[in-house]
Amino acid sequence: MPVAAAPGAAAPAANPQVEQAVAALRAITTLQADFVQTDRNGQRLTGVLSLQRPGKIRFQYQPGVPLLIVSDGAALTLIDYEVRQVQRWPIRNSPLGALLDPNKDVARYATLNQTGHPDVISMDVHDPRHPEYGSITMIMLRKAGAPGGWELNSWIALDSQNRRTTVRLSNQRYGVALPSNIFRWNDPRGTGRK
Repeated sequence: MPVAAAPGAAAPAANPQVEQAVAALRAITTLQADFVQTDRNGQRLTGVLSLQRPGKIRFQYQPGVPLLIVSDGAALTLIDYEVRQVQRWPIRNSPLGALLDPNKDVARYATLNQTGHPDVISMDVHDPRHPEYGSITMIMLRKAGAPGGWELNSWIALDSQNRRTTVRLSNQRYGVALPSNIFRWNDPRGTGRK
């Protein structure tokens, strides 16, 4: 577990692999990828992830799944069209904050996991001052064509209730042009488009 620096003290130096991984994540401008999401009960959902830095993401689930997760750069929104429910929270207050929040000092809160393979980086990210934000373990693979030479392969998120969700990416495409409205959503409560 990383140790928070005392007020006025310099933060501990990050591991070079963590710094490489963070630099690779920050080098992504846009990304689209197919994803498989698995919850703690083994239920699997598929879809397409679209990401635009800083802070924007969309999980477009497979046809027939009435869920949508979107971040507009400030808040992460979960929309359940079946029950017409919308939940919103600041990006920084979720495990995805490590991936999306441009102001989060990921290297400061990251702990490197030993993988035994030079082409794999695994790092846990959580803020010990805010356990309620949950944690995320990101797995990156060395890939020459990816920004920074490392490709985000998967992550495991634990929320504040210790619910585990695994997301695996495939068919990553970088620098793709994304429609300007892709990070917007239709409000199922009948109040229009957000």
